[in-house]
Amino acid sequence: MKKLFAYGGIAASAILIAFGIGAIAIGAMGISDVRDELAEQAIVAGDDAPELTDGRLQAGDKITTGSEARAFADIMEAHTLEATGGKRYAEMGRYLTADGTDTSDESQAAKTEDGRPVENGLRNMWVTETALSTALNTAFFAERVGVFSVVMGVALLLTGIGFLVLTLGGALGYAALPQRTSTGSGA
Repeated sequence: MKKLFAYGGIAASAILIAFGIGAIAIGAMGISDVRDELAEQAIVAGDDAPELTDGRLQAGDKITTGSEARAFADIMEAHTLEATGGKRYAEMGRYLTADGTDTSDESQAAKTEDGRPVENGLRNMWVTETALSTALNTAFFAERVGVFSVVMGVALLLTGIGFLVLTLGGALGYAALPQRTSTGSGA
């Protein structure tokens, strides 16, 4: 029975070590993929980056990491808020009146030549900003998942090695354990 437990310990150790190595490799590839894709987009922080990101980005910085992508999403949000007078998508009317005021009442909206209500283009800006910032925030999240995978892989690897040491040293007795010696003090 002792041999069965020993072989089970070796098998469990091998599985933990294999999963650890796999998790480290997958996490590292994920981080690399995120960074390669961001670099491919050639996004560069503008002159207002330091003030809009509390110094996380500087003007001219290339966006190549998940953290930088998240900071750039903050810049995009600030620019969109500036363009819309501080209004978010849900706070703006769907249409524009003849004097340029936003409204959700189609009857008050200015009309195009073919009689359709004039859409509020700034609202469409929010749709674009949301889509792009979601992609940037997804890059941030994906990079964090990659880091988590690497950390968990290291934990699995160390656990597998620890089980292997315990199995070989304890269950199979391949490693000599120190023996207690008596001092002969006569107590």
